[in-house]
Amino acid sequence: MLQKFNEKNRDLIVNVNGKLVHRDEAGVSPFDSVVQGGDAVWEGLRLYDGRIFALEEHLARLRSSALALAFAEIPSNDKIIAEIRRTLAANGMKDGVHIRLTLTRGVKVTSGMDPRLNQSGPTLIVLAEHKAPVYSKAGLSLFTSSFRRPGPDVLDPKIHHANLLNSMLAKMQATAAGADDALMLDGRGFIAETNATHLFMAQGGIVLTPTAAACPEGITRATVLDICRAEQIPHEVRDLSLTELYRADEAFCTGTMGELAGVTQVDGRRIGNGEIGPMTQRLSALYGKRTAAGGTRVVD
Repeated sequence: MLQKFNEKNRDLIVNVNGKLVHRDEAGVSPFDSVVQGGDAVWEGLRLYDGRIFALEEHLARLRSSALALAFAEIPSNDKIIAEIRRTLAANGMKDGVHIRLTLTRGVKVTSGMDPRLNQSGPTLIVLAEHKAPVYSKAGLSLFTSSFRRPGPDVLDPKIHHANLLNSMLAKMQATAAGADDALMLDGRGFIAETNATHLFMAQGGIVLTPTAAACPEGITRATVLDICRAEQIPHEVRDLSLTELYRADEAFCTGTMGELAGVTQVDGRRIGNGEIGPMTQRLSALYGKRTAAGGTRVVD
């Protein structure tokens, strides 16, 4: 699975600290913390017919992550939303758009690790692209990576940081194995998530997903669990092993960029009957109803 270039994005206007520039002219300082050490937090948003779904939840997670990293300054929600609006207006965007928000600690006076060197910041980057959900609806294949997801004793996953090397290394392994994405375990050997999404499975009519001990507090994950509660669908959040996934009736992954996508193969093993299962289809439809009806309007 490899994303393809969308011609509609050839002349994108990108927002870097309020400056709207062509994608080919956008840039950040080599002294910026995101360049120096991946010292930044980020969020992925999706625009549906002029509305961003779960915008407040995403901005709350962005702020929480920046607070955990002791950023000296964090833009207000109103400021961030205003810059999102300006970026969408500059690109004439209304629907079928994915927005990548990045907030870095800012610019250092000289290269180095010490945050006290940051005397200018933060840097806010708004990147909006024409992008449909990226995952195939025909079913994904996963490969279990040897790279583990760290827990809070190493790097708390509640910090939605921009240093994604752990994920990238796992993704490279999965690609070499011929799979779409990597399945990642925690330090104890239980399932954490994939390199880019949260994982769910269904067994005997019960929806199961791992705890957030070694994965981020996912917005789409939380929405799916809320749908289960609202629809009285039995569900559990607990430690899950590979064995449970191998013998599951069905599985799917969740994320803002890809919404809900069925998983039909893990480590060369067919999951269930090898097709997108009825629970996945049901939850996908219910999720679609929520995104069609909810969200914060940012485009008139």
